[in-house]
Amino acid sequence: MVTVVLADDHVVVRQGLRALLESDPKFSVVGEAADGLEAVEMVKLRKPKVLILDLMMPGPNGLETLRTLSRLKLDTRVVILTMYGREGYLLEALGSGAAGFVVKESCGAELFLALRAVLAGCRYVSPPLLDASTGSNIRRLKARLRHRQSKLTTRERRVLQLLVEGATNHDIAARLKISSRAVASHRASFMSKLHLKTNNDLLRYALQRGVISDGQTKVSQSKE
Repeated sequence: MVTVVLADDHVVVRQGLRALLESDPKFSVVGEAADGLEAVEMVKLRKPKVLILDLMMPGPNGLETLRTLSRLKLDTRVVILTMYGREGYLLEALGSGAAGFVVKESCGAELFLALRAVLAGCRYVSPPLLDASTGSNIRRLKARLRHRQSKLTTRERRVLQLLVEGATNHDIAARLKISSRAVASHRASFMSKLHLKTNNDLLRYALQRGVISDGQTKVSQSKE
């Protein structure tokens, strides 16, 4: 039996995926999550063979969730299922440990194909995106990821994500249980490390690296 956890913030998507997967008796959905934190906890609890993960969710997004799971070195294989088929998202996901990347407009048969591929130890990428997933591209991406991650602390990355989602310094301080002054300090630090000067620079950085989607274009102007 192939056990699966579904992580998507849309209930109707999870219901559809559950119905699709459980139409094959070889697959069993053992848990669902509506955000990144729930996804990590569900994987740790249920230890599924596969996690089907959306990229854009509340809290830690899919890429941050993927990086967290990679650091935990669990046996669960992760298949990204997303409506965002950009090369940047694909390369970030594969470079962060995803075993598969499937776009949501794909048919159900392709999802089963992807699942069987990753369970066999292979990588699966939706055919229109295959050119971006070559080994040389992944190696270059991993080098960039290591360089960038060596610059930012975990707290700075978290503050960055919350800022591009539109949270104010006060909101972030309350959520992370730190002072507004500390939030401002983290912001100033990562802006300097990444050579960003303005909010527009910050948005471009976030969009290019999959921190946010095109629809999430609000950066707090708070100077608290």
